[in-house]
Amino acid sequence: MQAVDHLTSPVEGEVVWSPVKSLWFTTHLLIAVVGGWLTVGVDELVVFGALTVYTLCAGHTVGLHRLLIHRSLVVPRWLEYGLVHLGTVVGMGGPLAMIYQHDIRDWAQRHPRSHDFFTDQGPLWRDWLWQMHARMNLRYPPRFTVEPWVVNDPVYVWMQRTWMLQQLPWALVLYWLGGWSWIVWGISVRIVASLTGHWFIGWLAHHKGQRDWHLEGHAVQGYNLPHLGLLTMGEGWHNNHHAWPESARLGLRHEQHDPGWWFIRLLMACGLAREVQTPATLPQGRAERHALPHTRKARASACFMF
Repeated sequence: MQAVDHLTSPVEGEVVWSPVKSLWFTTHLLIAVVGGWLTVGVDELVVFGALTVYTLCAGHTVGLHRLLIHRSLVVPRWLEYGLVHLGTVVGMGGPLAMIYQHDIRDWAQRHPRSHDFFTDQGPLWRDWLWQMHARMNLRYPPRFTVEPWVVNDPVYVWMQRTWMLQQLPWALVLYWLGGWSWIVWGISVRIVASLTGHWFIGWLAHHKGQRDWHLEGHAVQGYNLPHLGLLTMGEGWHNNHHAWPESARLGLRHEQHDPGWWFIRLLMACGLAREVQTPATLPQGRAERHALPHTRKARASACFMF
């Protein structure tokens, strides 16, 4: 997706309540707190853990983020639909909305100044309130154009229109296998944990951590979170992602664990992924990207290994 207007500002605007976003999260939060307390058990925890890992890894980080948004790899269309569906089931929004939310944040962060809504620079409590319950109305917003092959795809249009309802088939299967307790933990607790975790990791990754790269002229720097690479399916290597957004590999060193990349390697081994982008295959001359001194020493041996 490309911004086509230049007379815009990522600073001026108003944060307003988003009823759909707020009610969606609050409903699942109430079900998770009350229902989760009443139904917790070993089976429920296993269902919650398995579905959370599956949807976040195959769906969110690979299907939505690295595949649909950044086009860092190519897979058969049937598989792409399946992975994007899993990403939609995470519960953050439909595919078209996720493209917009991601790209407008990137657009804002790449300016010298940006509103705190886009850069996670406010207090923790306020940022949580904004990201879970509000939206940003810019006074001078950019006009984005989504690639025709996405916006005109009937499957993606259907996914966008029905993104909330896509929990229902999963809920029916969970009810058939384990009853209401499995629905509570496999749907509501999972959604609340995924949305809260996604927000909190984003907040951390824009405040403190380790950096190999500096992006000159950007309103906010991304930081790597070394101890959270596994838990975040690789999304915790946020400084790497700021530096190489089109890379399918986020953990660029051997010690930077990246389950999303491992899943992509599995697809490659099965002949299901091609044109996979890494820093070694991407243009090296991005003007605002600067390797920090300790990174330059390691580039030849570790950073860009396929």
